[in-house]
Amino acid sequence: MKKALRLRTTLSAALLLLLSFAATGPASSSAAQQPDAAYDLVIYGGTSAAVTAAIQAKRMGRTVVIVSPDKHLGGMTTGGLGFTDSGNTGSIGGLSREFYQRVWKYYQDEAAWKWQKRADYGNRGQGTAAMDGTNRTMWTFEPHVAERILENWVAEVAVPVVRGARLKRPDGVVKRDNVVTSITTEDGKNYRGRAFIDATYEGDLMAAARVRYHVGREAGAVYGEKWNGNQVGVLHHAHFFAKPVDPYVRPGEPASGMLPRISAEPAGVKGEGDNRIQAYCFRLCLTRVPENRVPFPKPDGYDPGQYELLLRVFQTGWREQFNKFDAIPNGKTDTNNHGPFSTDNIGMNYDYPEASYDRRLEIIREHEQYQKGLMYFLANDPR
Repeated sequence: MKKALRLRTTLSAALLLLLSFAATGPASSSAAQQPDAAYDLVIYGGTSAAVTAAIQAKRMGRTVVIVSPDKHLGGMTTGGLGFTDSGNTGSIGGLSREFYQRVWKYYQDEAAWKWQKRADYGNRGQGTAAMDGTNRTMWTFEPHVAERILENWVAEVAVPVVRGARLKRPDGVVKRDNVVTSITTEDGKNYRGRAFIDATYEGDLMAAARVRYHVGREAGAVYGEKWNGNQVGVLHHAHFFAKPVDPYVRPGEPASGMLPRISAEPAGVKGEGDNRIQAYCFRLCLTRVPENRVPFPKPDGYDPGQYELLLRVFQTGWREQFNKFDAIPNGKTDTNNHGPFSTDNIGMNYDYPEASYDRRLEIIREHEQYQKGLMYFLANDPR
């Protein structure tokens, strides 16, 4: 694992689609009592939602299996998002709170603070203290710590986990009387159950089960929502150009064409629906500790022109590129997007939710190339 740039193929997805297909009749506590089912519950996905659903089912005496298309458990929780969007922590309970209690317990050990003294940690969370000794919770953590906690938790309750098992699309779901009875993965293995949960970010099981869904933004009029649909002119969270920036390759010359990363399409009408989804990015785990740092490598095919727009934003006097490098333990960061040009790879993921596995991999690789290039540009471009 590179200490300065931790990239996992878990995207910060626009859609969090969790779907439970409830079986008719009461659930049995033993798969042996169900001749037509191997498990009481089959969970497809490797996210933190998959893990907590499995743990809860086991605690209720059910038989359960996690069938994960990923190799790592935890999704965004273990993929870089260590500065929890906690808000009012008093509203967080159940297994979620238990996870943060386990994080707190882990960091009580002085040996956990390898690159930083605990006393030197700023203890700032999102609207709350990162470490809450009164309630024994901790809301910030390193990605590998979260993964260790989830893996140990799954092992404690003996949940079987099948990794790297992608759903066979589009015909990997079998239904009887409109109830899902089994799923098949690409390797031909079949998983039967009384109930199924889609705990992926993409919702592939949901889609294969022919459940109605929507990708993109509905028009505001569909549900009478003020903030739904296209939000032209709504300037929230500083993710906009505060000053005019010339968009052309040769400034002032439209005939020279648009700079990379700029769309020539009209902005659209406020409140209307479209196919656009929230931009994706890798949540980068970076470090300020020199001894734990490696240089950002120059990616193959690196093109500084892809970041010319950012340079022009800098030329307007903007200096907020590093405003979302939130501190997590051991001198590391949960690095997220901020500003009009950031780690968010805007407009490059619109087909991801419904794309084939091969096409999704292409999109992931393009995002990886973009962010590696961005880090190299910021660290090395002489301008």
